[in-house]
Amino acid sequence: MKTRITELLGIEYPIICGGMFQVGRAELAAAVSEAGGLGVITSKTQGTPEALRQEIRKIKALTNKPFAVNLNLFPSQTATPNEDFIDILIEEGVKIVETSGRSPKDLMPKLKENGFIVLHKVAGVKYAISAEKLGVDAVIIVGNETGGHPGMSDVGTLVMLPRIVDSVKIPVIAGGGYADGRGLVSALAFGAEGVVMGTRFMATEEAPIHENVKRWMVESDETNTIIIQRNIGSASRVALNAVSKEVDRLEREGATIEQLMPLITGQRAKHVYFEGDLDGGIWSCGQSVGLIKEILSIKDLFAQITEEAKKSIDFINKRMSVHSNV
Repeated sequence: MKTRITELLGIEYPIICGGMFQVGRAELAAAVSEAGGLGVITSKTQGTPEALRQEIRKIKALTNKPFAVNLNLFPSQTATPNEDFIDILIEEGVKIVETSGRSPKDLMPKLKENGFIVLHKVAGVKYAISAEKLGVDAVIIVGNETGGHPGMSDVGTLVMLPRIVDSVKIPVIAGGGYADGRGLVSALAFGAEGVVMGTRFMATEEAPIHENVKRWMVESDETNTIIIQRNIGSASRVALNAVSKEVDRLEREGATIEQLMPLITGQRAKHVYFEGDLDGGIWSCGQSVGLIKEILSIKDLFAQITEEAKKSIDFINKRMSVHSNV
């Protein structure tokens, strides 16, 4: 599968593992890269520059294939400045970054001066156009189906993807609702150069999360997620559990961010991911959870996606052939 994204990133398949807080660690990222995609570790998960350095060295020990580091641009008084993380990336020879959350405008001079390939995640057409003007190398678009932050527009990937493809000249990577080979083929048909998946990679053998979470994902369907945090302008699609239901109830009653914060803090997700307490906190999960039927190794998942993609293309070709003979 050759696209502008595979050539830009030096990968075999146009499949990227989205940057996921707490989940974006070396073991998962290395497995994705080894299988021919692009693995991503998340700087915010590591917390400090030196911890990020150690995680980068860990992934390098596991694979010599390309990988990326996510820089979360949401403002936080306690977070490490992204400039400090970038210094570590430069020192460790990392060449690909994924930026998300806010505009990467302030970081672009430093990133481009040091030769980084920049993939920026957006949730709308105007943001994609702005990112292209800033000089990013590709945009990742996420529709309303996506786990995590889908933006405030409620526009699904089916409409957003072709809108953005028609609006920019740089490569577009499709996110939100992708979990199999059929989705990959549909994204390419809409003009995308690849797909980004997060939820699907969580339900794999290499994902560093508790088996309770993985089993829940296999047993759930597309109705088992909910969007919360609309009231505070930071819409987030998460798994439907006791905590997210409570947040939804409080928001309907007009709760302030101060009232919500004890429930929505990302630190609570550790109880879910690492202790297996499914009601331990809110945790990101996309509607593509409804497409997950089994827990596979990353290698087997890539093989399955490839086979499904071939079958989809064969199906289309057969249909087109029948139509042309009528």
